[in-house]
Amino acid sequence: MAILTILTYPDKFLSHPVKSVENIDGTIQDMIEDMSSTMYEAPGVGLAAIQVGIDQSIIVYDISPRDEKRSLHVLINPKIISSEGTTISEDEGCLSVPDYRNDVKRSVSVLVEGFDRKEKPLRIEAHGLLAVVLQHEIDHLNGILFIDRISSLKRGLYKKRIKKMLKQK
Repeated sequence: MAILTILTYPDKFLSHPVKSVENIDGTIQDMIEDMSSTMYEAPGVGLAAIQVGIDQSIIVYDISPRDEKRSLHVLINPKIISSEGTTISEDEGCLSVPDYRNDVKRSVSVLVEGFDRKEKPLRIEAHGLLAVVLQHEIDHLNGILFIDRISSLKRGLYKKRIKKMLKQK
């Protein structure tokens, strides 16, 4: 298992929708292992394949508290089928948007369909933190960063700060 490099804003690759997985083979299984190792090492609660430069519709996530037994979940070709309500995901962050957190408007609950790593169809009714994580990671697969969901003023301030940091390097 390898620790992969996490792409960060303003990398253009992050803004492109990914391709669907056509065949869950050994290569995909290896990618899942590398992605999960990378997520745990970061540490994060979710990771989309696009964040590590892989143009495939795969997410891994684990919302269990860090001091408890790990519970890795894999979703391949996930789609949000329906969503209900509106909530504020407080202090949301992202491994691809380092050193920045903000409140994001999200759905209270979502119904997601996809496949597990053994090609078994999954249907997940998610609420609370799991709903937020799934929306966040599926956004990545569609080329959307969480900063695309905050006010243009706050987004502009973040982008300005990053441009300034990049010039200093």
